[in-house]
Amino acid sequence: MRVLHILNHVREIGNGIVNVAVDLACLQAKNGHEVAIASAGGEYEILLGDYGVKHFQLDQTRTPINLINAVRRYRAIIKEFQPDIVHAHMMTGVVLGRFLKASASYGLVATVHNEFQRSAVLMGLADRVIAVSKAVAKSMARRGIPEHKLRVISNGTLGSVRTRNIKEYQPVELQRPAIATVAGMYQRKGISELIDAFAQIATEFPEAHLYLVGNGPDRETFVKQAQKIGLSDACGGLHQRIHFEGFQPEPQRYLLAADIFVLASHRDPSPLVIPEAREAGCAIIATNVDGIPEALDNGKAGVLVPPKDSTALADALAKLLSQPHLLKHWQNQAQQNLEWLTVGRVNQQTLAIYSELKIDDSESVTSENILRRLPKKQFKI
Repeated sequence: MRVLHILNHVREIGNGIVNVAVDLACLQAKNGHEVAIASAGGEYEILLGDYGVKHFQLDQTRTPINLINAVRRYRAIIKEFQPDIVHAHMMTGVVLGRFLKASASYGLVATVHNEFQRSAVLMGLADRVIAVSKAVAKSMARRGIPEHKLRVISNGTLGSVRTRNIKEYQPVELQRPAIATVAGMYQRKGISELIDAFAQIATEFPEAHLYLVGNGPDRETFVKQAQKIGLSDACGGLHQRIHFEGFQPEPQRYLLAADIFVLASHRDPSPLVIPEAREAGCAIIATNVDGIPEALDNGKAGVLVPPKDSTALADALAKLLSQPHLLKHWQNQAQQNLEWLTVGRVNQQTLAIYSELKIDDSESVTSENILRRLPKKQFKI
């Protein structure tokens, strides 16, 4: 097949949507398909080139003049590449793909990565809509996306072409016990609750340190929160035990060194960092929202706590820090049943969805025939 992925950019900045698309494009090219990406460009262009993935420059910045130029550019890309499948990973791409489809013949696929955004409903313009978790699929169905379009492909990142084998990373030196998160510095990631939870246990566990790995627009707000807590702490110096590490191109080094990994998100469709934390052998505490429980085998691979509840998070941290056998138990549990969290599985399921559309176009078979001919148990909502 000839597959064109549409993204806003291919920058190496820890963007999960970009990482998923780059993984798919490289694996699909490795499997013998003709693959291209249209985006505003970025550091991953080198990796894409190594795998034979062609890159087309396409700036989708949402200004009137630029969007007119993007339409013209998109038409030129379609004419040159002549894709069988256009796979859009962001809203502007699926809109372009749908409204300019009349002049070309391709199947349009959209992956819903952030269903909490109001504009995510526009992903329903595609012929097939991939949800990155069962929770996302149910949410999109409630918002009016026809269920016959929806398919579930849970995120998996292990074995990514972007990373090395986990055993090849050298852990950073952290002060232990070390609690870490790898997340964008956004309020919706629950960073504020994590800092507050750490403050609640800091006196009881004076050797513990908190490491916040990631960047984002709310970082300074969190830094001020940590400083304020430190100034009011009876022991003094608490803020010196909260470390803002910024974006790290190899977060695996922190995950390997951490005792406990925390993801305190308010919303999170299917975080890629959960499989990475599991592979690294962290004991995991995460909020019971969206696709997080699925990524943790519904609580078998990590401790689930309510979102926006710093007290519950503090209690979970205290239990693990005070009971070494319990900490070891959850570290072992995290590393069980990792096989389904691979990018290879994600790629194969994605190719099966492409094949549905190819059959529809070339043979005009009924949906019943497609169900008989393709194994779709794994896509059941």
